[in-house]
Amino acid sequence: MGKVLIIGAGGVATVAAHKLAQNADVFTDIMIASRTKSKCDAIAADLKARYGVTVATAQVDADNVPELVKLLKKFQPKLVMNLALPYQDLHIMDACLEAGCNYLDTANYEPLDKAKYEYSWQWAYHDRFKEAGLMAILGCGFDPGCTNVYTAYAAKHHFDEIHELDIVDCNAGDHHKAFATNFNPEINIREITQKGRYYLDGKWIETKPLEIHQPITYPEIGPRESYLMYHEELESLVKNFPTLRRARFWMTFGQEYLTHLRVIQNIGMASIEPIDYNGQKIVPIQFLKAVLPAPEELGSDYTGWTSIGCRIKGMKDGKAKTYYIYNNCSHEAAYKETGTQAVSYTTGVPAMTGAYLFMTGKWNKPGVVNLEELDPDPFMKKVAESGLPWNEIINGDLEV
Repeated sequence: MGKVLIIGAGGVATVAAHKLAQNADVFTDIMIASRTKSKCDAIAADLKARYGVTVATAQVDADNVPELVKLLKKFQPKLVMNLALPYQDLHIMDACLEAGCNYLDTANYEPLDKAKYEYSWQWAYHDRFKEAGLMAILGCGFDPGCTNVYTAYAAKHHFDEIHELDIVDCNAGDHHKAFATNFNPEINIREITQKGRYYLDGKWIETKPLEIHQPITYPEIGPRESYLMYHEELESLVKNFPTLRRARFWMTFGQEYLTHLRVIQNIGMASIEPIDYNGQKIVPIQFLKAVLPAPEELGSDYTGWTSIGCRIKGMKDGKAKTYYIYNNCSHEAAYKETGTQAVSYTTGVPAMTGAYLFMTGKWNKPGVVNLEELDPDPFMKKVAESGLPWNEIINGDLEV
């Protein structure tokens, strides 16, 4: 039915590639491209062995727009799946506009030299994509991604007005490493060490990093200490659901992880400012990334589950209502299927799902869009069929 190009060759790209290959009737031509072609070749060889699907590979520097454009014009994909780094979002969007390709990503843009992320940079591309008749799908992972769709699904089927939203993200797994991050270490540490923010009565309230925390009980896992953070989907959700009075994001961290993180910060290894070392400039957090375990290599020893969902309060037919929708995902099952851990799996499956809906014409809205602006029903059906089934608790105790 169409050509698709994945940019990136990490854990999320690996999962997405597996899922594309499992839907080869829709994704008739697949290419994987990254800075390191050998990583792409390894994924392609695995897909050939598992599914008998031939996948093309290429070397490309996603920071080099002319190089990207050249590749896009040569392969001519209908859709480009940006599963690389958030720093590269705008470069890839520029290349898609020049080459006439549609676009999808899982994380919003943040500048390389400043630990800050917001949608304004990408939303500014809306008119150009719309005028070109192209679609740019933003944040099509789990959070953001499924969490946006879960909220839209709740608004469509369960509420007349949504008043409170708490997105809760628990990783109750154990990778048996002293310290490792579940996705790109540089992005992960930058995200966690930022100041927190939540939305309350039309205003953003800022907190110190991980200042607010409380135990939250996760289904089939139990209570886990959960920390209030700022996360990008809050920005689009409060915009697209104006009845929201409060919106927050919570994530779990173990004490050992937080101790390591505090040491990393105290000794300057979380810094994004370049320093001189033996006559050359290095960025401490990038050096740290090079010595930490790669997220895509954690899967073989990973045990336990993730649990991510939305806890929502609002009104239906004049009565107060609560609604909790979530997915629990096994690290071990994810590894068995794709050779990755559940954090990569829960991001890669929704990325394929969004691509599938675009390719099959169920999602077709030229311009730059967040997932809650699209029909949630076909996404909910396909993502469940593809390995991330969802569960509901109606009028239960939401704790938060």
